[in-house]
Amino acid sequence: MAELRATLQRRMLANQWPFLLVVVVILSIIAGTVNARYFAIGNVSNLLGQISVLSLVACGATILIISGNFDISVGANIGLSSVVMAMLMRNGVFPPLAALAGVLIATICGSLIGAASILFQAPSFIISLAAIGVFQGIALFITQGTIQTIYGQFETLGELKLFNFLPLLFLIALAGYGVIHFILTRTQLGRCIYAIGNNQRAAYLAGIDVKRKKLIFFALNGLFVGCAAMLLLSRVGAAQPSTGTGMELQAIGSVVIGGAPMSGGKGNVVGTFFGVLLWGVVGNALNMMRVNPYIQDVIIGLLIIFAVAVSSLRVRAERAMME
Repeated sequence: MAELRATLQRRMLANQWPFLLVVVVILSIIAGTVNARYFAIGNVSNLLGQISVLSLVACGATILIISGNFDISVGANIGLSSVVMAMLMRNGVFPPLAALAGVLIATICGSLIGAASILFQAPSFIISLAAIGVFQGIALFITQGTIQTIYGQFETLGELKLFNFLPLLFLIALAGYGVIHFILTRTQLGRCIYAIGNNQRAAYLAGIDVKRKKLIFFALNGLFVGCAAMLLLSRVGAAQPSTGTGMELQAIGSVVIGGAPMSGGKGNVVGTFFGVLLWGVVGNALNMMRVNPYIQDVIIGLLIIFAVAVSSLRVRAERAMME
């Protein structure tokens, strides 16, 4: 019996997504009971579209958090890259090329954070915190604080739906999850992500080029942030420097809720998916139940605290089992 209990505990610690699935179902039932339109095809389709952008941001965050790093500037990075895309399109640049330029800028911004963290041997959290002001300042300077609209130029990507229900954006997000899952489970880079997250010094002594790998992690994160900015622009049809504000906390919260501890070394993309889904369901349910927006902010803040608490409890439980 003791062995069975220990086995169940290990499985629960290793995979948190079944618990998240149960929570999502319960919340959906409650929201559907309060407002029957919650289960309407239009609302479900809208929910899938909403979580698509956060999904790509969370994909990049998954790599960083498992490797023991953080980037809290992704919201500002989205704002900068999306306004660059919009401004280029407004000036006659072919939309796909403008989008590619924005993705490239986001990738460079992500890489610079990693490079600065390596060069100055400073925590990525501090570097990315400073980068928020830099990215937002550049975005405000080039736009003069104005909203860049692109109505009729790039929204097709955000409007396309398969079978008039499944958003193309969601399919792109699923592809992003697939890429991260492949990297984490089938490549040497994925093994390095876990190794560095578990013990950076041990990884270095094992022959892993920690600095080079860390730069790759941040570049990949920037790439996914740029793709998220592209999807967001296609969905909204406009961009401004504040676009993406707060998304970094949602992404980190989703990854941590999905089972990746803040200390790094563990986690998987399946948990991230259900963490994002939970985040989207909570936000959508609160809107459908017409909860005051200010109260929604309180609830979202509590959800972030809950995510950190769960991460801490998981680490303690794992240590207790090892002892």
